[in-house]
Amino acid sequence: MRVAFAGTPEFALPALAALRSHHAVVGVLTQPDRPSGRGRRLTASPVKLAAVADGLPLAQPHTLKGEAAQAQLSSWRPDVLVVVAYGLLVPPGVLGLPPLGCINIHASLLPRWRGAAPIERAILAGDSLTGISIMQMDAGLDTGPVLLQRRIEISRAHTGGSLRTELAVLGAATLLEALSGLAAGTLTPEPQAEQGATYAARIEKAEARIDFQADAIEIERQVRAFNPEPIAETCLEGEQLRIYSARALEATGDRILSRTDDKSVDPGTILSVQDGYMVVQCGRGRLAVTEVQRPGRRPISVRDFSHSLELPGRRLG
Repeated sequence: MRVAFAGTPEFALPALAALRSHHAVVGVLTQPDRPSGRGRRLTASPVKLAAVADGLPLAQPHTLKGEAAQAQLSSWRPDVLVVVAYGLLVPPGVLGLPPLGCINIHASLLPRWRGAAPIERAILAGDSLTGISIMQMDAGLDTGPVLLQRRIEISRAHTGGSLRTELAVLGAATLLEALSGLAAGTLTPEPQAEQGATYAARIEKAEARIDFQADAIEIERQVRAFNPEPIAETCLEGEQLRIYSARALEATGDRILSRTDDKSVDPGTILSVQDGYMVVQCGRGRLAVTEVQRPGRRPISVRDFSHSLELPGRRLG
């Protein structure tokens, strides 16, 4: 099958590699180089780097609405366009261009978590399941009929980063399965039900700020969802403190916790430092923080952090 590919971040790489192994990738679309880092140097996307390394035809239009971009795609004569976290709108003029249409790998079980941040939103909401949806694209936002879905469980060990990695691999395998079914005519697109539809809004930096009035399990999910970015954060005596790793003690039955909270202790108070973590009072339950980062320094374990600062009795937030 002749496949054109549109993608930008690292999440799209397993799908591109899978297509290279099983189909003819006739061209790659990715976003233009963007300023990045402290020097704001123009930086190529991970998909561009992979395409250049493999010698694939490449285009980086600022939009797919223009005639030039659509002519470029048409010249590749694709049977299908595969879209994975591309980041640009795919207009109606492109949706109808390949004979088999445009299909998208979406990192949720649609119609749950349509939108930009399905992985983080699933963790934040405490979902126990997520997965991959292979969707036939239409003019709406992740509203097209679904060709194939595969599920995985979300564990309390998952961070946003680790779950993204697993879903990228699952997405590549599911994509190949869907393309085989599409070519054979054995897949029937199933319209999405509107019941149960939710929207995964883009993550805002302000959401990374921890409110210790919340339940410990909610804060744990916040820490997990925002690792590796934007990283959950708080303040310790006026200085930013980023929290890379934490767990809710009450939810795991750790011996340190009684079943009732001490109402005389303000949320955010560091109660003690145990073997490898500090215990922080929350609005309900307590949080074991295990890895932190101070401004301009590398992330370190709380064990090392506690060597430089007397922590019990201090307050976060």
